[in-house]
Amino acid sequence: MSEQLGTREHNPTPGLAKLYGRWAQGGIGLSITGNVMIDRGALGEPKNVVLDEKSDLSEFKKWAAAGLQNGSQIWPQLNHPGKQIPNFISKEPVSPSAIPLTGGLEKGFNKPRALTEPEILEIINKFALSAKLSKDAGFSGVQIHGAHGYLVSQFLSPRHNQRTDQWGGLLENRMRFVLAIYTAIREQVGDDFPIGIKLNSADFMKGGFTEDDSMVVVKALADAGIDLIEISGGTYESPSMVGHKVKASTLKREAYFLDYIEKVRKIVDTPLVLTGGFRSSKAMQAALDSGATDFIGVARTTAVDPDFPNKLISDASHKQELRILTTGVKGVDKMAMLDIVWYEFQLARMAKGLNPKPKLNEWGVFLKTLASAGMYAFRKRRA
Repeated sequence: MSEQLGTREHNPTPGLAKLYGRWAQGGIGLSITGNVMIDRGALGEPKNVVLDEKSDLSEFKKWAAAGLQNGSQIWPQLNHPGKQIPNFISKEPVSPSAIPLTGGLEKGFNKPRALTEPEILEIINKFALSAKLSKDAGFSGVQIHGAHGYLVSQFLSPRHNQRTDQWGGLLENRMRFVLAIYTAIREQVGDDFPIGIKLNSADFMKGGFTEDDSMVVVKALADAGIDLIEISGGTYESPSMVGHKVKASTLKREAYFLDYIEKVRKIVDTPLVLTGGFRSSKAMQAALDSGATDFIGVARTTAVDPDFPNKLISDASHKQELRILTTGVKGVDKMAMLDIVWYEFQLARMAKGLNPKPKLNEWGVFLKTLASAGMYAFRKRRA
């Protein structure tokens, strides 16, 4: 749910307040924003919002106030992309180790440089500063993005983190980074300000972060005092978070990671969020009734219908299907990143005060994007 609604200076545009105000009125209990980057020298995408000492906090305050309407809550999702920075943004990204992305992604993403220890400590402090500024701006909590192959996820993965110092090797060392980020944030925001994390159940890649690893990290974060854990999975090399290679039995239940979260529930009392695949009141209620999760995460459904939460609550049989997006030409679909850009168009409509357009034509999206930004618009910006 990358909004791509940052200004040239990477402050929030007024449209972000309109968008999140619309979602708040639609019945969302807690909005977790798209990526808010903690370092303006490390952007995941060209129009990312950045929250640091150079930010215009007045625009963030307007965004926060809009997201708090109707009794809703709003938390910025704080992130550093690590090596998942397109090569037209960064010639030399950073990562725990100098290991490139694979599976064809190396064409659009440069090989990273391994971080030095002082740089690691500086990034930890940047997370803490962004969290403090979030609180100052009036947001009601923050979430650390620790999933989907971004920097925190890279540190946790033995595939991507092959350091031999205190930040790599054994899981105890690989999870030192995320625990240090949590501790630094807690020191800045105090005990009463919620801190959550989005964490992979697994990377679903050979030699990557495993389910057993994830259980240990979940327990460590819970023991440290984290307030909310959102379960996801996969990376952009193996995108399980969008249903890649998901079993038919899993799709039927709608929840991609329900089996995993049921195991997590047995070892922690921390409130849990289950995200990925939900489309109906029935499946969501079943997941809640099982006791495995405390929150249901929705995303693309609310991009097509911002009133989706209200409808779910008022109608126990409500369901929303999302159509398969295609121009009919696979090469165009891939070049245009249709599964991302089509939804960005819906967010942009709401940011202008318009309603989403569920039947928005795929060729129209492709041609409008091409007309507004030329071929530059289709340079690979997502791993």
